[in-house]
Amino acid sequence: MPQPVSTPRTVARFADGLLETDLPLLTDERRRETVDFIGRRVRMLPSITRFGVLTIGALVDVAGTVAGHDRTRRVVTRLPVPLLSEYPRLVRSLGYAYIWETWPDTTVDGGTL
Repeated sequence: MPQPVSTPRTVARFADGLLETDLPLLTDERRRETVDFIGRRVRMLPSITRFGVLTIGALVDVAGTVAGHDRTRRVVTRLPVPLLSEYPRLVRSLGYAYIWETWPDTTVDGGTL
């Protein structure tokens, strides 16, 4: 089992909420493991890309603190704003790839066959 890493709080909060919304039947343990994977991958990004992802993550987190994380997550995932709209795509692609590679019996709602 991979070693848990310190996932940036802003990325972890967004990823956890996004996965919980997209895959409501995914167990808490699997979601935590997936969020850790996303954190490991973000930490491995080239420095300028990592800086951009963490900056966008921080801005989204601040907006979530002000307007509510659920509301902010819904807005960010629906707005076609350059760079900002790439953030949920990155989190989803990393999370989904990990989930279906690790647990191929996962259904589209996060449950298991």
